[in-house]
Amino acid sequence: MNAWPFIAAAYGLTGAATAALVGWCWSAMRRAERAAEALRRR
Repeated sequence: MNAWPFIAAAYGLTGAATAALVGWCWSAMRRAERAAEALRRR
């Protein structure tokens, strides 16, 4: 049995999960920056 399809799928899943985590962290950072800016304007 050839293992390469499983290896490729694992790398693809890891890449997708990493991209999703980076996007989630980036959006959380942007929300926090907006909230901090709103507090500064008060």
